[in-house]
Amino acid sequence: MSALDGLDERQREAASVLRGPVAVLAGAGTGKTRVITHRIAHGVETGAYTPSRVMAVTFTAKAAGELRGRLRRLGVEGVAARTFHAAALSQLGFFWPTLAGAPAPAIVDNKVRLLAQAVESLRMRPDTATLRDIASEIEWRKVSMLSIDEAVGRGRVVGKLPPSTLADIMRAYETLKDERRQLDFEDVLLACAGMLEAEPRVAAAVHEQYRHFTVDEFQDVSPLQNRLLELWLGDRKDLCVVGDASQTIYSFAGADQKYLLEFERRYPDATVVRLETNYRSAGPVLAAANALMRGRSGALELTPARAHPAAEPPLVTAYETETDEAAGIARRVAARIAEGESPQDIAVLYRANAQSAVLLSALAAAGVATTTLGGKRFFDMPEVRQTILALRGAAVAPNDLGFLPTVRDVLRSLGFREDPPEAGGALRDGWEARRALLRLAEEAPPGMTLRVFSDQLLARAKDQHEPTLQTVTLSTLHAAKGLEWPHVYLAGWGEGALPISYAKGFDAIDEERRLAYVGITRAARTLELSWSRTAGRGEREPSRFLGEIGSGILRESAPRAIRGGRRF
Repeated sequence: MSALDGLDERQREAASVLRGPVAVLAGAGTGKTRVITHRIAHGVETGAYTPSRVMAVTFTAKAAGELRGRLRRLGVEGVAARTFHAAALSQLGFFWPTLAGAPAPAIVDNKVRLLAQAVESLRMRPDTATLRDIASEIEWRKVSMLSIDEAVGRGRVVGKLPPSTLADIMRAYETLKDERRQLDFEDVLLACAGMLEAEPRVAAAVHEQYRHFTVDEFQDVSPLQNRLLELWLGDRKDLCVVGDASQTIYSFAGADQKYLLEFERRYPDATVVRLETNYRSAGPVLAAANALMRGRSGALELTPARAHPAAEPPLVTAYETETDEAAGIARRVAARIAEGESPQDIAVLYRANAQSAVLLSALAAAGVATTTLGGKRFFDMPEVRQTILALRGAAVAPNDLGFLPTVRDVLRSLGFREDPPEAGGALRDGWEARRALLRLAEEAPPGMTLRVFSDQLLARAKDQHEPTLQTVTLSTLHAAKGLEWPHVYLAGWGEGALPISYAKGFDAIDEERRLAYVGITRAARTLELSWSRTAGRGEREPSRFLGEIGSGILRESAPRAIRGGRRF
């Protein structure tokens, strides 16, 4: 069986080109991770690649873990699938002692806390929110490869701080960090790049170790990450980048889509493959996504892989208030679950974290259990850690119950019962987590043992391979990127919410449009959008993005909460 089996024509074309430079322009739902892993597997299968000489770079540890898992299933072991930071940190840890005669500096574990200590020397006491904003500005400055003076000269505003004060705070932070011989997250990339530039023998060793590079989500690379990638490559061109300009949603953090958009200009001999066959979404959902991005730089025209005869156009509902909107979404979600849909197949997405409280409250009132992305990680939950420890303990104690009865017995001893507590709150969250562990045990193959099962749980924790909870997912649009659900509800599609009020100018609005596109393309079967006419004491217009998509693609609902008012 070949690694190219099961790929469509375009995917196969992309996976077949084993020498770079290669750019795979992969729209949402077109199978980009499949192409990445099958391309690497094909290279190993044909002898073109040695696994240990391949580096696959991702943006999150979870994505790196998924990549390693998929490669293992294809029979490929030994590929370095890492984030930029993990790869840079590994190289620093290896080479620094030789170059400096001492271990590499420690990594700052809490930037905001260190920043608070630094500003004390300036006799200032900004609040925590301001400190977080300053920390974000420090991160943006470094990944953009700007000096402190260059950064503050760009006119970006942090609270009410004058540029000169912001510069003083940044310098105080760097001074304190240097005195303590520490590096922050961004310094890791800077130090690694500096080491490769200054030490030819280090660069030669890295070039010898890694011969073939693949970079996922290339639209999100920052100038610093791109520079580090250039140094890893040296004068070679064995590079495959995969990305979608329409999903660039981290420009505020330094991401620059120009590296993807200008890839052909930089590498005139590049092979470019466009993946536009979408395997996720129904035609009406893709019609809305295509309409929103039509004419935008780098936009792809997505087409459904199969017909969906019963698929309906996305529904738009206007409500009087945000509370009405949350209650309306909760009713729609509860009704869908009552009709037999699984809660795990439903997501409610929104622009900003501040929108989640009213939605959580409304869903809990409707008896709908939820999980919020970006909260505590599954394997960090005390109920999960306690359960794994108890299972490992039970694995060394003799018993005659068998695997699954023992797992159930362990969970009962920890207070787990089959009947769930009421939706909403930590008690239900803990119950859902333990129920997910029980489902993993129930789905285990014959012959499973407690020792192997608990080892597998620890491996999943390391790779951040979290089990699926039987809950409705709540998430910001940013956190939802890369995920999908059969049924998606997009809340807050009003001016001031999406696009958000502080988005000013063409570039900022374009970023909001891409964020809206990401939200739309999370939906597989059904998509519902909503907005409220009032927010606080002010009135709100429907989002301009609804008008750009158009009433020919969207259908309107008229709930009882509406008493007149304009259509979008």
